[in-house]
Amino acid sequence: MLLLTACVGPARVVQEVKVPVYRPCVTGAPERPMFAVRGLAPDASDGEKVLALARDLPLHLKYEAQLEAVIAGCL
Repeated sequence: MLLLTACVGPARVVQEVKVPVYRPCVTGAPERPMFAVRGLAPDASDGEKVLALARDLPLHLKYEAQLEAVIAGCL
């Protein structure tokens, strides 16, 4: 009889408790690449500017992805 009365009580409720876990933020940033646009002469033609921008695009996208990864490590 005693065993049956133990099952009659309220059911156990499982609760999820979220506890923040602190981790150190990334301390270093990726090194800035040397973009071709910065080396252009002030009187460079439009064609030279467009070619420099086209050469810089892959470098810029890679650098941007590295910066976003550093920022994501701090959040």
